[in-house]
Amino acid sequence: MIGVCFRFGVRKQFASACIATLAVALSTMHGELMITILAGLATFERHLIKARTDEGRKRAQARGIRFGRPLKLTKYQIEEALARRAAGEAMADIGRSYGVSHSTISRL
Repeated sequence: MIGVCFRFGVRKQFASACIATLAVALSTMHGELMITILAGLATFERHLIKARTDEGRKRAQARGIRFGRPLKLTKYQIEEALARRAAGEAMADIGRSYGVSHSTISRL
């Protein structure tokens, strides 16, 4: 029976009825109160989600998990590039030898 109803467009009518009901609900003080309460609950839930994800992020950082993009150069390559840069070699040449841009070398 439900399948037959959906084939005849009941879904569209239901959506239209919901929108019309919402418009009516907003025009009364009781309806406005309900919408305000629902908005407050949604905001509260969003704060709970943020608090849980922040907790998880802090626990992960305490375990030594690193966030962000992985480094393009190893620690040894970084030390070597810094030494070459201190020796006066051009950043573009250093970057080309490691397969990275000169701006990556300049941020080291």
